[in-house]
Amino acid sequence: MAKLKEVGYAFVDPEFGALATSAEGEGWGRLADLDRIVQKVKLLVLGSQELAGKKVLVTAGPTREPIDPVRFLTNYSSGKMGFALAEAAMLRGASVVLITGPNHLPKIEGVRTVEIETARELKAAVEREYPDTDILLMAAAVADYEAKKVAPHKLKKSGANLTIELQRAPDILASLGKKKVDCIHVGFALETEKGHANALKKLHAKNLDLIVLNNQLEAGAGFAGDTNVVSILTKDGQAEKLPQLPKSEVAEAILDRVCALVQQRLERVAAG
Repeated sequence: MAKLKEVGYAFVDPEFGALATSAEGEGWGRLADLDRIVQKVKLLVLGSQELAGKKVLVTAGPTREPIDPVRFLTNYSSGKMGFALAEAAMLRGASVVLITGPNHLPKIEGVRTVEIETARELKAAVEREYPDTDILLMAAAVADYEAKKVAPHKLKKSGANLTIELQRAPDILASLGKKKVDCIHVGFALETEKGHANALKKLHAKNLDLIVLNNQLEAGAGFAGDTNVVSILTKDGQAEKLPQLPKSEVAEAILDRVCALVQQRLERVAAG
């Protein structure tokens, strides 16, 4: 194996788990998950160098905001869109960090993954990674509100009603938008009404370069599915509506626009 690696062969390492027979029990040597093998092959066969030398920071999935030790506020985000973006960026040669909330998706070979639960944990993780980031793709569905006070013990039934006081959770994109210099920021907006107007308002308020809009009520769009229907909006108000596509292809379309922005900046620098 050492000789094969030396001459350029790639390997997918085995995993720890149940071995071929019950007598062998568990250990290192289990066949790697097929998703990992496919990802490695895609990286070797399809990978480009468009984003070589760039650090891409992707957020994905939901956050969970606890109200007591056993309950929390969350949303339906599966993380699939963010994971698709992370993989697509990695295949274009970027160094990718994926910060993700709870999910049931396989890890992506070649992507450094950081797991979080709450919006505050996400904020801390993003701020640690942000200083040397070239491209920020904020696909996580971050809670807008959190419990003002988390109960130390499980809340018991008492009376007909229960009131939980909420407060605003940290607005990560708005905070980063104020300190942005050269990093390209891409945000996401999931709306159910006045989509374009709300998305453009968010784009300008948070100093984004692009915003990706989708409507949870539109067929083929939304959280849990493998497809999405999005519009990509720019600072000057242009909106490009994409047809229903697999999330992997939506990710490629988004990164095509991001790579175009990177190229435009390089050309401006070269022109002086």
